[in-house]
Amino acid sequence: MRFAYDAHTWKEIAHLLVNLPVGMLGFVYAVSVLAIGVPLTVTVVGLPLLAVGLLGARVLGRAERARARKLLGVQVDEPSPMPAIASSGFFGRLWASLKDPVGWRTMLYSFVRLPWGVLTFAVMATGLFVAWPVLPFIARGLANADRAMVRGLLSPSDELERRIAELESDRGVVVDTAAADLRRIERDLHDGAQARLVALAMGLGLAKEKLTEDPEAAARMVDEAHGEVKVALQELRDLARGIHPAVLTDRGLNAALSSLAGRCTVPVKVTADLPARPAAAIEGIAYFTVSELLQNVSKHSGARSARVEVWRADDRLLIQVEDDGRGGARLDGGTGMAGLADRLGAVDGIFVIDSPEGGPTTITAELPWRDRATDPEPQRDARRR
Repeated sequence: MRFAYDAHTWKEIAHLLVNLPVGMLGFVYAVSVLAIGVPLTVTVVGLPLLAVGLLGARVLGRAERARARKLLGVQVDEPSPMPAIASSGFFGRLWASLKDPVGWRTMLYSFVRLPWGVLTFAVMATGLFVAWPVLPFIARGLANADRAMVRGLLSPSDELERRIAELESDRGVVVDTAAADLRRIERDLHDGAQARLVALAMGLGLAKEKLTEDPEAAARMVDEAHGEVKVALQELRDLARGIHPAVLTDRGLNAALSSLAGRCTVPVKVTADLPARPAAAIEGIAYFTVSELLQNVSKHSGARSARVEVWRADDRLLIQVEDDGRGGARLDGGTGMAGLADRLGAVDGIFVIDSPEGGPTTITAELPWRDRATDPEPQRDARRR
């Protein structure tokens, strides 16, 4: 009968017997990390040593999850990896490691495992020689306790850890996007309006010198400067529209999208069914999403017409841009689609492309709806005006 145990029972027995050496290894590791790291926290090396110890605990936890999957059949997901916080520098990464819940839970698991390993080893070793007829039932009960321990201490804590990792990644996308926008504005100012205003100042200086000697030449130079002023003003208006268009602030998304459609080289029909205005931040993201998509329609699609629809469904703002062009749009196609998907993802949005070869192309974007009444941005805008 002892050899009639099925493979599942033998795996459980093997797991329970191995608990003792594994528990000793984990216990020694956890005690060593805390005994060395905690007293040394008063020095410059203590906290880094503790952080490295917690990273090592993650490795132990990964090995234990693999053992539980193989011998106990416990299907536990791997916790989220440590978020990359390169912009926070050394101390930011150190603090993230020190407050890592995965590492601390694995340390607790390592402490619990030694007494539990002694118990399971003693029971299994005794049962193999004395109580082998009932040993499968004892093994099943102890193994179930082991399964509960693995799920409770080594599995991801619901969706919290995954959500934290997503938010860290999204924060990086937002920071990178903001930095890129600032660089673009700086470049546009330097190469456009600033250069033109410098040339204008030089022209007016020359006109001032010629005013008494050659009034006619000075008048021509002033006329040229007047034309340069008009061009510079138009460039500044275009730049301001690229930052945040006045029509969006004053009249809302419907009017702003109609203005975009009027500037598109392809005829565009706009339909907006919004009972109210969303929060200013969401409204801005929706506007610039449609703006970039319509630019792609103009430059890359070869379409004869396009359509933009915007509506609210429950707590989501939905945007759909469709064209009858050649299709083939992809996230990795080099037309800024990946950047749009990242920007929407950073605010819990969704970006879906349906663009078979030969067309048509339909792009759907979803954004979370936030009421404008609870958003502080419009009040600040009103005070500024």
